[in-house]
Amino acid sequence: MLRQHSLCDFSTSESWVILSPIEQSIKRKIEAVGTPLKDWDINIYRGVLTGCNEAFIITTEKRNEILANCQTEEERERTKELIRPILRGRDIKRYGYNWAGLWLINAHNGIKGKLERIHIEEYPALKAHLDQFKHKLEERSDKGDTPYNLRNCAYLQDFSCPKIIYPETTQGAYFAFDDKGLYIDKTCFMLIANDAEYLQHTLSSRLFEFAYKRIFASVELGEHGYQYNKHALIKLPVIKPDKSFRLDVKKVDELMYKLYGITNEEIREIENN
Repeated sequence: MLRQHSLCDFSTSESWVILSPIEQSIKRKIEAVGTPLKDWDINIYRGVLTGCNEAFIITTEKRNEILANCQTEEERERTKELIRPILRGRDIKRYGYNWAGLWLINAHNGIKGKLERIHIEEYPALKAHLDQFKHKLEERSDKGDTPYNLRNCAYLQDFSCPKIIYPETTQGAYFAFDDKGLYIDKTCFMLIANDAEYLQHTLSSRLFEFAYKRIFASVELGEHGYQYNKHALIKLPVIKPDKSFRLDVKKVDELMYKLYGITNEEIREIENN
């Protein structure tokens, strides 16, 4: 059933949504002062696709076992550097994450002209672990130059950058900021931007959770879940902060309402949904 007094916009070739007058008002206010994220200097990338998670994503116990099997301290240090903490979509929450103690064996395929691929022969303890899955590694489509290497990833080095991380499928605006070089799996995305912390708090706010879900065409999944589709996300108009801008993380929602001129009636609509 359509909401009472709902309005439809068929004026563009893009997918359309049915908006109530109050949603139309909020949309106009956001668009009047914000710049769509597609016009910011940002990049959005998917997390690591291993093609065989049981081989490449390991527990802390398995990591410790692999390190204990290294024959020299030098091998142990090199191997430790290659095993990196990784998050899944379910681990990411609003403003933070709960790491599940999982690690990625980052046997990357290198970056042409920039970074040499990993040669597994130089990591005997890691090779012994991966050899347990050799048939699956050989049969998978997502692989690099050898079955032991992950598929090509042109943005490999961006995992080390300060970034916003978020699950593709979620029940809320679950955006977290990471400056520790965490990796993420294929159920997550990362957003690289100069104003990453500001954007993370903006996207996590009640205003922008509502705007994405109700106005800017999210993909609903069941009764409560929805998808942060990249192509819809980059349509969100966000105010660019100037150099004097200061963000009080304890008052993000209050600040966003003020920045976008949201009325008390509109706030009630947002917070009741």
